[in-house]
Amino acid sequence: MALLHGYSINSTADDQDSDTAPFLKKEVEKITVPPKCCSVRCNLAAMMFFGFAVVYGLRVNLSVAMVAMVNETNDQSSSNSNISNECPVPTHTLDSNSQSLEQPDGIPRYPWNPKMQGMLLSAFFFGYLFTQIPGGYLSGRFGGSLFLGGGVLGTAVLTLLTPLSAQLGAKWLFALRALEGFGEGVTFPAMMAMWARWAPPLERARLMTFSGAGSSFGAFVALPLTGFICHSLGWPAVFYSCGGVGCLWAVFWFILVSDEPRTHPRISDREKYYIINSIGAQGTPHGWSVPVLSMLFSVPLWAIIIPQMCSNWSYYTLLTSLPTYMDTVLHFDLRQNSFLSALPYLADWLFSVGSGVLADNLLERELLSVTAVRKLFTFIGLFLPAVFLLAVGFTGCSAVLAVTFLTLSSAFGGFSAGGVFINQIDIAPRYVGTLHGITNTFGTIPGVIAPIVVGYLTKDHSVTGWRHVFWLSAGVSAFGAIFYVIFGTGKIQSWARTDEESDTDTHN
Repeated sequence: MALLHGYSINSTADDQDSDTAPFLKKEVEKITVPPKCCSVRCNLAAMMFFGFAVVYGLRVNLSVAMVAMVNETNDQSSSNSNISNECPVPTHTLDSNSQSLEQPDGIPRYPWNPKMQGMLLSAFFFGYLFTQIPGGYLSGRFGGSLFLGGGVLGTAVLTLLTPLSAQLGAKWLFALRALEGFGEGVTFPAMMAMWARWAPPLERARLMTFSGAGSSFGAFVALPLTGFICHSLGWPAVFYSCGGVGCLWAVFWFILVSDEPRTHPRISDREKYYIINSIGAQGTPHGWSVPVLSMLFSVPLWAIIIPQMCSNWSYYTLLTSLPTYMDTVLHFDLRQNSFLSALPYLADWLFSVGSGVLADNLLERELLSVTAVRKLFTFIGLFLPAVFLLAVGFTGCSAVLAVTFLTLSSAFGGFSAGGVFINQIDIAPRYVGTLHGITNTFGTIPGVIAPIVVGYLTKDHSVTGWRHVFWLSAGVSAFGAIFYVIFGTGKIQSWARTDEESDTDTHN
């Protein structure tokens, strides 16, 4: 594969013996790559980064705030019975927990039992499941800026209503959280649809991983910050602040962002020409019809779905259950818990961004093909985390080793951001929004099932039960790595070609 004067190329099916082949008009050969610094495409990545940080702040705020929302006097006896005695309890932990649960005067508390709390925390995913595919399809047809910005804005407005819905009753709060999930469901597919029109092929990994890494950064910031706000200002302030930040971000988004380079009012002609010609016909909107049957029977698509489900099993296990593990087994107090629970997301954020840069560098220097890069990064991002999760099961009561291995697992998991998690745009750029909706719908299923399985395995809150949780997650993750190495590819699929590309293939 040769680059034309440093110009990016697009993956096509013209050459079945290589993963990438030039898709540029002759006149483009005279144009060099415009600077990345302060470019419109990099500004778009920054806006998406902060947008997804807000998205995950809106998603996880209830997980921490729930501790302060529940009246601990009604749940005191059950809480004490849920603490494992296998590991020694620090003498300061009970007093520290009691102080951190205190709320300012006038802040309401609710007598929700653990079952009700679990239902409220899972309500988000009930709505989240239903808008992934429609959001991806419509974003690919009409452009993703309206759906991404509207999804964040709608969720932020609903978040402002959380304290009111809680006062009205648990059923109202459940419905509100489901609506929030309904709104957020369109955001990630919309992001992918936008990058199909904005990301030059040899910059895809760095742009997409950086923007998507905002979710890990958001979780890292939101977990400890939510705990601090709950303690200082009361739990309602968590939802007012998160909702307000989301609304503010949406204002800047709708002012600064356009669906594609052709319609952006402030992009330079040089950058516009570079993006449009490097992406080629794959950067145009798809029609009303999509090749659904071809997608359903596409082995490369299932090679994305299965590993993403396996990776998300571990991700959602940690997201929903790590604070419980640190509380009931390792006996961290709530402030330590919120900070240490956030550490894996910091590691994941840093490694995700780094993986995107490294993946693009390997392609730019022609050291590896697209398929080889995606397989390498996916294997590292799923198999090495499995090794560290396996190690967590042997740490027993060693809090230092447990936190270290969990952080390393999440860190190396960030490599998958440059692998399977952006593979949709390699195999079908035009339909990437729809494909991401499909893969993310399947990827959300572990978010519903994993907490139930964790609850069953750890019903006695023993070290052995949690060992089984980590071993199961390790096995699932390792299976996903092997599956992708066998079946994954970076080649554009025949059903994803445009008419223009098909005509070109016919004449060739």
